[in-house]
Amino acid sequence: MRCDFADSLLHSYFDTELSSVDAAEFGRHVQECPVCGSELVRLDLLRDRLQLAQLYEPAPPSLRRKINAQIRPKAQTTLRSQPLLWHWLAAATALLLVSIVLWRMSPGLRNDDYQAELAAEIVDAHLRSLQPGDVTGIASNDERAVKGWFDSKLKFALPVHDFANQGFALKGGRLELLEGRSVAALVYERNGRLINVFVWPTQGPDKSARSGFQRGFQWVDWRQNKMEFCAVSDTNPADLEQLRQLIHSNT
Repeated sequence: MRCDFADSLLHSYFDTELSSVDAAEFGRHVQECPVCGSELVRLDLLRDRLQLAQLYEPAPPSLRRKINAQIRPKAQTTLRSQPLLWHWLAAATALLLVSIVLWRMSPGLRNDDYQAELAAEIVDAHLRSLQPGDVTGIASNDERAVKGWFDSKLKFALPVHDFANQGFALKGGRLELLEGRSVAALVYERNGRLINVFVWPTQGPDKSARSGFQRGFQWVDWRQNKMEFCAVSDTNPADLEQLRQLIHSNT
């Protein structure tokens, strides 16, 4: 379900283009509308990711030498050869950009560097969720309520389970933005520590668990039934593995 205000006023409010009166009125609306609130969180996260994204890729030495060889004999360059040079430079730049995009978007070209970048994004999202006043999509330990909330916002069926009897209490969930796409984040609590389990659809085959450690947080990632899961927390690594096994056996 989409709020009518989301199309007409949301972006103007986000870009501070509304008058003070309209901004105040829409601000009150956002406090009562979970749809607009979630959209504002997405826009804010997207802006942060674009500002932090490293889209620059240094040119390889071979390309630099070719470009320098073309521009160094400036005195000998004629007006007739200049358009050809600029066309060549434009083509080289376009080819470089295409290579960067393919490297970022194609699973077949990704490597351990990609896994490290993804883990860093997930740890960032986990840290944001620990800050006071963080927007929680739904705070509930009711499996049906949490699943119903996600079903209205996601295009894939999210498995939601409460493992309170095993020591992992479901606390709710929210939407996050990772790699420019919306993903689900299920929130669990273990001995007073929060665990975020990020879930998104994937076309890749099932994959056994991989784990890592970043900035004091342990993460474990795996693929199952066309979905990728990544759990992160500062809890004991054995606890994180136990939660992974519970989710794996119930999915």
